[in-house]
Amino acid sequence: MMQVPTLYIDGHYLIQSLPIIEYLEERFPEPALLPKDSYGRAQVRALAELINSGIQPFQNNKTLNMIGEKSDEWAKHHIEYGFKALESMLEQSAGIYSYGDIVTIADIFLVPQMFGAHRFKVDMTQFPTITRIHAALVELPAFQEADAFQQPDTPEELRVKCSQHSSL
Repeated sequence: MMQVPTLYIDGHYLIQSLPIIEYLEERFPEPALLPKDSYGRAQVRALAELINSGIQPFQNNKTLNMIGEKSDEWAKHHIEYGFKALESMLEQSAGIYSYGDIVTIADIFLVPQMFGAHRFKVDMTQFPTITRIHAALVELPAFQEADAFQQPDTPEELRVKCSQHSSL
């Protein structure tokens, strides 16, 4: 489909975010990104999938190009719609992070989705739990090191285009 992400690891290519993250979770089980109990794992996966399939696809460039001149409005609407559901779920599950006080797969999906929220000018005051969790996550060294702007292969045009999002 000519999409990212693709990960080459252990002699194999893996595609799509969730299978890549779950592979890494199984291959490198510490620190764990899923709770030990089956209910907790299901809840974390539900939070991650709400973002991964319920919000993110509506702001893919291919989709936005098909929408045309109202693409920013379209993306903003779908992010807000999804964030309302996510905020409600997080009010029940969150501690410091999305599910209690450990970083989980749900948090890995939340951080890049916040980039989209800022890109499409979503008023985040509507989502205090999401905002609080994101602020805690971006303070962690692992998230700082993984930031797209810390990667040597991030295209310069993306850096320039997104420099206006200094609050990320």
